[in-house]
Amino acid sequence: MKFLGLVSSLIWCQGLAPLAAQEITVLYGSVRDSGGQPLRAVVSVVGGPGRSAADAQGRYLLRLPPGRQIVRVAHIGFASIVDTVPLAAGDSIARDYTLAAAAVELQPTVVTAAKRSQLLDQAVTSVAVVSDTELARRAVNTVDEAVDKAPGVQFLNGQVNIRGSTGYVQGLGSRVLLLVDGVPANQGDRGGSNWDLVPLEQVQRVEVAKGAGSSLYGSSAFGGVVNVITRDIAAGWHARLRASGGAYANPPYEVWRFRDYTGGREGLDVSGSYGANLVRGSLTAGGWHSDGYREQDRQNHWQAAAKGVWAPRPATRITASGSWASDQYEVPLVWCTRGACDDRGLTYQPFKIATQDTGTFTRSDKGYLTALVERTSSDHLAWQARGSWLRTRFTDLRQGADDFGLANRLGGELRAVSRPTAGRIVTVGAELARSDVRTNIFTGDTSSTDTVVRTHTQAEFAAYGESEQLVGRARITGGARVDYIAVDGGGLSAVVSPRLGGVLSTSRGAWRASLGRGFRAPSLAERFVSTTVPPFRVIPNPNLRPETAWSGELGNATRLSSGLHADAAVFWTEAYDLIEPSVNGSAIQFRNVTRARLAGLDVVLTAQPLIARLTTSLAYTFLYARALTTDSAPGGPLAFRPKHLLTLSADYQWHAASVGGDFRYASRFDRVELYPNDDRVAEQVLDLRAGVEQGPLSVRCRLTNALNYIYNQVPRTLAPVRTLSVTLTWTY
Repeated sequence: MKFLGLVSSLIWCQGLAPLAAQEITVLYGSVRDSGGQPLRAVVSVVGGPGRSAADAQGRYLLRLPPGRQIVRVAHIGFASIVDTVPLAAGDSIARDYTLAAAAVELQPTVVTAAKRSQLLDQAVTSVAVVSDTELARRAVNTVDEAVDKAPGVQFLNGQVNIRGSTGYVQGLGSRVLLLVDGVPANQGDRGGSNWDLVPLEQVQRVEVAKGAGSSLYGSSAFGGVVNVITRDIAAGWHARLRASGGAYANPPYEVWRFRDYTGGREGLDVSGSYGANLVRGSLTAGGWHSDGYREQDRQNHWQAAAKGVWAPRPATRITASGSWASDQYEVPLVWCTRGACDDRGLTYQPFKIATQDTGTFTRSDKGYLTALVERTSSDHLAWQARGSWLRTRFTDLRQGADDFGLANRLGGELRAVSRPTAGRIVTVGAELARSDVRTNIFTGDTSSTDTVVRTHTQAEFAAYGESEQLVGRARITGGARVDYIAVDGGGLSAVVSPRLGGVLSTSRGAWRASLGRGFRAPSLAERFVSTTVPPFRVIPNPNLRPETAWSGELGNATRLSSGLHADAAVFWTEAYDLIEPSVNGSAIQFRNVTRARLAGLDVVLTAQPLIARLTTSLAYTFLYARALTTDSAPGGPLAFRPKHLLTLSADYQWHAASVGGDFRYASRFDRVELYPNDDRVAEQVLDLRAGVEQGPLSVRCRLTNALNYIYNQVPRTLAPVRTLSVTLTWTY
């Protein structure tokens, strides 16, 4: 009763009492664990802007519009609860929740696959979730280090590869769309992804939607979507400090040594936040330095991020966020070759660079700003509007000539989610984007070889719609998106991307099926780049067409027992007009040369616990990837796609201490490009970890690449021999 009186006082003091009977309802209560201890859990409305973080006593309060609300209660290390609460106008309802401990969250809420909140077993495509628990447990430094361990995902020299969609081509735009809180974040010039754009301290979780997602997200969602979701801001004052330090092992043979000391890496991040009912805000700043594991490989990284939330009314939420990062790093552009070093070439001395590249240096800056307005007009309609600005800049300081590029991507979106009848959800929206780049390495036509500074632009407009209907135990989804693209103010090209899917719920899980179209528009870099990458000359191709593909999936998620979860899917993609580099002597040009077929199987098994206090998971992907014979190109295996990809993970928890590890195996490529006599091997990577958590303090140790492999699967690139790092985190 005392807490109910406090609720009433809060409503009255904020001037809402006269409106309580008409516009708002109040949901309040407490969240505790099985032992009765309070939890600072997050209580949120599924599909709406309502959100509250419990205080130190586990108490929460939500002001919501009347109607039937679906509420999710979640906390790190505990199984979440989803509760349906009927709220009449003027009601004040108490709900107390008890969360059971769980090292693995088997049913998180996801937003990526359908542009709205939904439960994982309601998504029509496979979705992998990397939680903040996994980010902390693995003691990673950037998001991509954690995403690389997600089922069916592999990084090749910084490029993300989902179910073989991308392979690896230096300079090619990504066939996977990167989002930050649902906002596109691929670069405006090259179309690639900056995985260090958001400080790790700001990341709540990462969602990976596999397969074509262009029916809702448009270009670059050819092979999948990765959504980086930033942290909710908890009520009250909070602070967090994360310090890390580590060392690179020396090359295993004395003849490979290039310095007389052990290279190190150290970093520091500081975060602070304050949350109240009306306003909330957070700020993160920090950086790190690395000596590198190769000759001329030093790097400095600085970063800052901020987020603010204003809730002027119970059903309205306004969010502004942004991030900035700067890197200054040495660049070993060309490895040691005969006659350019003091030894006998790359094979004999792989860690040294050619002497003519000494002093090569790059500065890279990137940042984004986003503003978002969310409004729940009624229990049948919610809408949101957002604007965003992504900016990237690089300068290459090279012997004899400097290259630079400045790119912007401005975007806006208006989206509405309607529930017109019981069991039906309709999502509609429109999206605008404009990209521009100013650089001295782009030209206007294939005949020009000058280095004049030029500006190129690309404008995009899209409209989309999708409807989901509940029929018995099945959810049927259908929709489409049309994208219009104009380059340098020229004529419009249009791409239509439909999708049809369904989910059938069973007593132990769900079956899902989907068929949709994906596409990727050529990046401005692929159309207009004109530069030299010794010994090749890259020439532009303004006439590139968009890549397209039809992608299908049939999958099943099953709860085999209370602690054992299985997810399996067969997938198939028929791709057209894939853009690949075409080599003619010493000249390289991007062309639409490949028609391809990718098919395979994804299997994920998660056991918690397999035995007492032991959590394990196994993920396996089989991939058949071939270029099909056409009039202009021969068939054969697609380059840089492993046929077998296996990831094993295990963690053992004993009170405050834990130990664990990840093992990754990728089979040797059937085909690579440009380097037929390379030193590639089957990838076998083992990372080990240990940690202790006691109150607000956490200490994590990580040993990466323990198996001592030095060659990546990408020719002429190396991996660190072995890295040992220690991360200390203090949370208030």
